[in-house]
Amino acid sequence: MTSLFWKDLATDLEDPEFLREYVRESVRIATVDAIMNALDQARLAEGLSKAEVARAIGAEPAVVRRLFAAGNTNPNPTLGTLVDVAAALGLRIKVEPLPDEEREAVTDPLRSGSVSPAAIERLVAFRSQHESTQPA
Repeated sequence: MTSLFWKDLATDLEDPEFLREYVRESVRIATVDAIMNALDQARLAEGLSKAEVARAIGAEPAVVRRLFAAGNTNPNPTLGTLVDVAAALGLRIKVEPLPDEEREAVTDPLRSGSVSPAAIERLVAFRSQHESTQPA
């Protein structure tokens, strides 16, 4: 983290409001991306088209196409929609504890509004590790 960008980010992360928004958005992107990837893999494994999934959940095909599109313009599908799609694929969505290292990078800054210089690298690594990789 030696470039000007990373130095500026480290400075910005000293602002509790910015830090919390950065962490929330990082977690949101990573979580939605992981769920969408898992659902799309399950859809493909079941041999279902996006239109068939849409029919199963009572949605317009365009809605499901957008949901599974890479670079999705709606990065925050409703939990209800995700649950419906999961059920149509024979899955359920569960809540699980974060691993200790992610908890330190995510939960602690959200609660305290601060992050140690060493934790900044873990936080940036967390976000980089979970950048959007949704299949087309």
